[in-house]
Amino acid sequence: MIAGDIASRLDIRPNTLSNNLAILASAGMVRSTREGRAIRYHANMEGMRELLAFLMEDCCGGQPEQCQPVLDQISCKC
Repeated sequence: MIAGDIASRLDIRPNTLSNNLAILASAGMVRSTREGRAIRYHANMEGMRELLAFLMEDCCGGQPEQCQPVLDQISCKC
């Protein structure tokens, strides 16, 4: 998705979005490709799955079985 489209859909200022996308890119969560004057951003879905799985490992007050359905969905190799 092009940065301007993302900003419009999220109703945030473009410079705020640019800063957030730069942080996500440095963390490896998104990558960008230049298309003329526009920059298209792509999510790293595997990286996001890994991050969510890590964050959810110790959730649910010591009852990980409550989170297991979500972990099963995000850990698939789609």
